[in-house]
Amino acid sequence: MLKTLLAMTTIKTFEDLEIWQLARKLSNQVYRIISYDAFAKDFGLKNQINSSSGSVMDNIAEGFERDGTKEFIQFLSIAKASCGECRSQLYRAYDRSYISQEELDSLSAETKDLGRKIGNLITYLKKSGYRGKKYEQPK
Repeated sequence: MLKTLLAMTTIKTFEDLEIWQLARKLSNQVYRIISYDAFAKDFGLKNQINSSSGSVMDNIAEGFERDGTKEFIQFLSIAKASCGECRSQLYRAYDRSYISQEELDSLSAETKDLGRKIGNLITYLKKSGYRGKKYEQPK
């Protein structure tokens, strides 16, 4: 299936994946908000949210590069969890008045959408039966 998905949508690298592109966008938006003066001084939360948002895109990339569907699913699961972690940290940022309600709502919606899309890919891959490139027979 992944082979079919890759062939149909010309996904050859992790950068071609919509979920990776969305995760990159999320990571950049988080980086923007952690530069706010008050937020920048909360080193613990700043580092945690920066790390969790980056973990989403990094785990998508690492799982894809392993060339096995089972490993990809495992890393997608970690990416999905990091997405939830980031959303939780956004609430902490809001509760500490580092971000506005509008920013919380917007970024929270993005994390929910991204988590849903990652989950959909996991479900799709589990049903596909495709084991991954590293299991293909040489031609």
